[in-house]
Amino acid sequence: MEGQGRFITGSTMGHVVRMTATGAFGITFVFLVDAANLLWLSQWGAPQQVAAIGFAYAIQFFSVSIGVGLMIAATALVSRSIGRGDRMLARQQAGAAMVIAALVQVVVATLIVTFRMHLVSFAGATGETADLAARYLAFTIPSLVPMAVSLVGSGVLRAEGYGAKAMYVTLFSGMALMFVDPLLIYHFGLDGAAVGLVLFRICLMVLAIYYAILQTKLVARPDGEIILRVLKPFALIALPSIATQMSTPAGNYFLTMVMAQFGDDAVAAWAVVGRLTVLVFGGIFALSGAIGGIFGQNFGAGHYERLRSTYRDALVFCAIYTLVAWGLLWTAIPYVSQMFGLTGQGAEVLRAFAGVGVGAFMFVGALFVSNAAFNNLGQPGRSTLVNWMKDGVLSWPAAMLLAGSFGAAGVIYGQALAGAVMGVLAASWGWRYVARLGPQSDIDPAPPRPYPNLDRFRRR
Repeated sequence: MEGQGRFITGSTMGHVVRMTATGAFGITFVFLVDAANLLWLSQWGAPQQVAAIGFAYAIQFFSVSIGVGLMIAATALVSRSIGRGDRMLARQQAGAAMVIAALVQVVVATLIVTFRMHLVSFAGATGETADLAARYLAFTIPSLVPMAVSLVGSGVLRAEGYGAKAMYVTLFSGMALMFVDPLLIYHFGLDGAAVGLVLFRICLMVLAIYYAILQTKLVARPDGEIILRVLKPFALIALPSIATQMSTPAGNYFLTMVMAQFGDDAVAAWAVVGRLTVLVFGGIFALSGAIGGIFGQNFGAGHYERLRSTYRDALVFCAIYTLVAWGLLWTAIPYVSQMFGLTGQGAEVLRAFAGVGVGAFMFVGALFVSNAAFNNLGQPGRSTLVNWMKDGVLSWPAAMLLAGSFGAAGVIYGQALAGAVMGVLAASWGWRYVARLGPQSDIDPAPPRPYPNLDRFRRR
């Protein structure tokens, strides 16, 4: 048994802020480059190309969310083992998780490429826009496999507490994309944007391998026997986590269908709102991943009061972050509208997002905090339930109803209403669960015991 993890001592708020800040910086920079790419495409390409990105993004969201669910499972298993001080077990779990995630995404990529025309048509794309969206997917979807490796590598780094190294994976890849993408888009339009995304994901994989495997030695090379032993406990977390992550793209897909009724201008604005969401709220998205390792290590070490203080501090951070982002984006509305050429219904969609949609993220962020607690503390099925209640049960009917009264802006209002209702319920449920955890709790899907051939792995 080796030394225990970084998160079991020190201020929990300090850990929350530090891990979230490093995660947010890397994620936000990538999304900033992504938003800039959409801007360049809107200036150099046809409106159909921007709309095609919107439809393709709704489908890409599904596949990327599967990768995020696999990363969550890896973080949960590895961080608990680190909290118990068993780093060799953590290395075995990390290596097996990386292989499993890559194999899963091979299957996902094959299915999406095969049925891409049906998917974009079902989302509401027609004519040239549908053809362009399908072409973009054919270029980019196979790169899900290297992205799966990078996500697990980043999750393992965060499970150990290497927030800065996990940030470098996205930051340096984003910097490379920032220089390459404008040239590709300028010369090749939508195809150039697709090539840039593939190159970005390959950079992510290379850097994740360097930091997680070569530099920090956090990942052991697994064999078939190790992968089979890890598969069951990994799947018990990964399957509900994937189902949870799938709720957001499903909700976005359904809302894209509603928005498509108002024409390409509304869908183009919806694509801009999607980029702004991940750009402005990079900190909230990073928060959920950042605190997973903190929860896992402290549970593994038996520090239950620190679980409660981590949950509380994350909610406070989320509220402050959202208020600041709300004020900044509201003042930026005229500039964003002008930059992306949004007029008419497109401008109305943006105003609805800045005025109402952004504020609702205070509650959506609270739901993310509860997700992190449930996923890393033995109840991932609860995350699945609350997320599908928001995205699969409430968002679509609310958007349809409010769109009838407010037009395209009503889609934003419906999404915000569903997020507020389920955010309050999920945060309350999560707090009650964390408050009851103690020495009697048994949340591990399998007892922590060394896997076979442990001595062989110690020599690697």
